[in-house]
Amino acid sequence: MEGTLQDALRRHFGFGAFRPGQERVVRAVLEGRDALVVMPTGSGKSLCFQLPALLMPGTTLVVSPLIALMKDQVDALAARRIPATFLNSSLTADESARRLAQLRMGHYKLVYVAPERFRNPRFLEALRETPLAMLAVDEAHCISSWGHDFRPDYLHLGEVVAALPPGVRLLAVTATATDAVREDIVRHLRLGQGGRAEPEVLVTGFERPNLSLNVTRVRTHGEKLERLLQIIEFFRTGVVYCATRRMVERVQELLAAHGVRALAYNGAMDDAERTRVQDAFMRREAPVVVATNAFGMGVDRPDIRFVVHWDVPGSLEAYYQEVGRAGRDGAYAWCELLFNYADVRTQEFFIESANPPAEHVYELYAAIRNACAQGENGEATLPPEGWAERAGLKSPLTVRALIALFERNGLLTRVRRVGSPHSTITVPKEGDLPALERICSALARKEAAERDRLRDLLDYVDARGCRHRFLLAYFGDHAPARACTKCDVCHPLAAFPPRLPADPERLVRLRKILSCVARLHGRGDYALVAAILRGEAEAPQWRALSTFGILPEPPAEAIARACEALEMDGYLSGMALTPAGYDLVLGRAPVPPIATFAGAAPADKPKRAAAARPATGLATALRTWVRQEAERRGLPAYMVLHSRTVAAIARKRPGTFEELALIQGMGEVKLAKYAEAILEIVSRYA
Repeated sequence: MEGTLQDALRRHFGFGAFRPGQERVVRAVLEGRDALVVMPTGSGKSLCFQLPALLMPGTTLVVSPLIALMKDQVDALAARRIPATFLNSSLTADESARRLAQLRMGHYKLVYVAPERFRNPRFLEALRETPLAMLAVDEAHCISSWGHDFRPDYLHLGEVVAALPPGVRLLAVTATATDAVREDIVRHLRLGQGGRAEPEVLVTGFERPNLSLNVTRVRTHGEKLERLLQIIEFFRTGVVYCATRRMVERVQELLAAHGVRALAYNGAMDDAERTRVQDAFMRREAPVVVATNAFGMGVDRPDIRFVVHWDVPGSLEAYYQEVGRAGRDGAYAWCELLFNYADVRTQEFFIESANPPAEHVYELYAAIRNACAQGENGEATLPPEGWAERAGLKSPLTVRALIALFERNGLLTRVRRVGSPHSTITVPKEGDLPALERICSALARKEAAERDRLRDLLDYVDARGCRHRFLLAYFGDHAPARACTKCDVCHPLAAFPPRLPADPERLVRLRKILSCVARLHGRGDYALVAAILRGEAEAPQWRALSTFGILPEPPAEAIARACEALEMDGYLSGMALTPAGYDLVLGRAPVPPIATFAGAAPADKPKRAAAARPATGLATALRTWVRQEAERRGLPAYMVLHSRTVAAIARKRPGTFEELALIQGMGEVKLAKYAEAILEIVSRYA
């Protein structure tokens, strides 16, 4: 099976090797076992169900909570010529019927659906006629009331599992799940029950050593903005998380006033607008997106260099998921929480609104029953604000949450009439007091859990020990902790923005070079770096950089050779800083053994320098070709070849098609398009 799995991985996804844990899960599924997978964001959870889906007869059904998430996954599969689709509310009735017909015929290997789709009779009918191989539940933490993103619709999945025919595999995947949440997932989804073998439970390392974790205490929004502008100038591409829609709009306006183009994203947008914003960010139409926590699931842009929390999040699970959007390419990324204790009140308000006391539950339901009894045909139609006024409640948020709970528990029915902006409500003739009591009891437990999670988040803010170790302990990851080089607690003197020391002079110069490269964000070349540092670049965008003219003395050729030396020693990868480069510029690494600005290699490494120069020249040639090819095709450069793939080609110098195919990132599609051109470039330096 080893060769078969490796071949399938390379053939379908273009990867040369599995990431940690992936192969173990794939094998368990192919052997007929259920599995629960907890992997950090960006570590390849989706492949754990996508690859076995392609290797088993039948269709794999993937339960996913967000329309945007489904679309992104299906688009990525379609680009690899894998038959996949989604079924959700964004489709017209005709298109939905067409896809259901193709589902029945076994046209798709993977079908993405929202959990509420299982209440649709036509879908259930089509499902009964479809040979299923596996049910995969993505974002499985949503099933647990102990999780940070509990969604009641996920609770019905237990009934779906119970109705599945024998032999259908079950797989649950999530990025954030404590021990209590994992137990809930196994119980609700019945993993390993009903005569099934013991499920495979895989919890891989939560550590993200490429992320720099930082908390900055601020007193005003002005201090927050100043800090955010510093981070954007240095790291450029990233996400700013805000707690509310109003704050998203305010921060976007503040950034626009300072010349920063930023997109805005929040959960109140309609599906089309949210998709438009997310697609625009993925296409690099703007370097920054300001968003509520609705933004994130399915966002797989690899070059996000920072995540800033303008407001405090509600839990460590939410925080970990959101910072996990950064650095998915494995390179250095900056994560900073701008903390003001007054912001905690916003999260407390959310908890109180979503978990009202028992008297509010009874008062609202009584108001609804009375209104329906007095209404024509036993119906009543009011906006949330109207229901809040009738029940004497202050928050429309509370009303929305309770009405949804009443509906899920059969205490009322909602229908949206044509031409009406609000739902019409009807209630059963007989009340259901036990159901109301169950709702009140569940809300009390949920409120206690959410307050505990908020306290855990505040403990993280006040932590006196390593922030990475704090997170590992919280998620139950007991792997041996390595020495921390990337958090503000362990390295308080290495705060951002970089402070250049007066001594030693050589380190100052190297950090100035790296700072300049970081601010170019992949544009230009080493000659441009030299021109900017010497104050000789003429274009206005270069003269506006904070690194313009800060290194006027060394000749331009010496600065360019210093860039090459930094690349050879692993601090630069072309026009991008490596993790070691970020550590150096931020003061978290010792002075590197780079001799002078004359470009000479260290005295004890003459052979290494001589051997490295051809690789450096090849890397430069490959990057130039990638840039030209991307411009010709109208694509971002990373979609032609990722920088890591370029570095691997320059290092290994493949001479044949077969050798090139072994390099990670060179899948079938890229080989077909680019192999001939790449091998020709390599041959010039062989």
